[in-house]
Amino acid sequence: MTLSQEIITIAVCALGTMATRFLPFLIFRSDKPTPKYIQYLGKALPAAIFGMLIIYCLKNVNLLAGDHGLAEGIAIAAVIVIHLWKRQMLLSIAVGTIGYMLLKQLVF
Repeated sequence: MTLSQEIITIAVCALGTMATRFLPFLIFRSDKPTPKYIQYLGKALPAAIFGMLIIYCLKNVNLLAGDHGLAEGIAIAAVIVIHLWKRQMLLSIAVGTIGYMLLKQLVF
């Protein structure tokens, strides 16, 4: 890429990021109530996205070969236990990710 192409790419990325950050505040003013469908999406989408991520992460796990998905299963169990115990999403994700990577690098 030339210097001008790099500058244009960075500018487009910055504008896209700013647009996605500012647009909701311009569309949904604080003086009006938030539409019901937006409230519904705010409640339904996080669980749907996590479900999609779980399916995406486990799509290539072969239970009949290699480690039989033990590292993935242990990491999932750790996430569930930590989340039920502490109710801290970032902690649960960090424990699952670090645990999975340690299992894959050191055990399996």
